[in-house]
Amino acid sequence: MMKITLLALAALSCACASADQPPPAQAQPVEIVKQDSEVDVNGYNFEFETSDGTSRQEQGEYKNDTDQQGLSVKGSYKYVAPDGQHISVSFVADKNGYQPKETNDDQKPAQS
Repeated sequence: MMKITLLALAALSCACASADQPPPAQAQPVEIVKQDSEVDVNGYNFEFETSDGTSRQEQGEYKNDTDQQGLSVKGSYKYVAPDGQHISVSFVADKNGYQPKETNDDQKPAQS
């Protein structure tokens, strides 16, 4: 009986503690502020930017030579991480795979 009483008191104290917390802030809706794209038989490119600072741009080119056959893609994206850091990543994706390079606010290369 004592264990049940202690368990009930612990649950009640947790419920009361969470009731004292303010409700989480409502996130602002994110809008697209810039968007552009072009696609043809030799490749594609696109870019977009949102009101929260997120953006991405990418170009893909179809390669059909002895060195590589398929898409070769170059691009970059940036966003604000949950801890407030501004993250930027540039990348190449080709016959050697996905090769990202990340930078943070200090513009020093980060380990990826």
